[in-house]
Amino acid sequence: MTDTSTNSPEAQVPQVRMNVLTQYIRDMSFENILAQKGTSGEVVPDVKVQVSLDARKRTADHQYEVATKLNVVSTVKDGTDKLFLLELDYVGVFHIEGVPDEQMHPFLLIECPRMLFPFVRRIVSDVTRDGGFPPLNLETIDFVALYRNELLRRQQISGNA
Repeated sequence: MTDTSTNSPEAQVPQVRMNVLTQYIRDMSFENILAQKGTSGEVVPDVKVQVSLDARKRTADHQYEVATKLNVVSTVKDGTDKLFLLELDYVGVFHIEGVPDEQMHPFLLIECPRMLFPFVRRIVSDVTRDGGFPPLNLETIDFVALYRNELLRRQQISGNA
């Protein structure tokens, strides 16, 4: 005879459900500084990418908005002249159920941006290519490390206060 009671560990683990309801570019800016200066030619770029994340609960039940903000600056290898500047604010709206409250914050800032990243990567690649540069293919971002670094930064700030 099989035990069909709801006391088994499998029955007590909540089923996590996540749906991407929508995703969109909230804000984007691309400046081709090289073209504005009227110069062209072969240059060896040095690219710096800064990533910041933000999440908030929406008014609807179980809906959250997660924003991935990128600031990409490309300079000549020696750092003297900027080539281009790209700022992107990309947002996803998620319906999330089954995540315990104490795990919601890391879930929003790790798993949700991980779902959005392929789209962000494609936008950055297309915009830099259309802006007159070789397509910039972003390396995969370690959102777990990014989250941990932000927690450490906040602890240091609160420890110094």
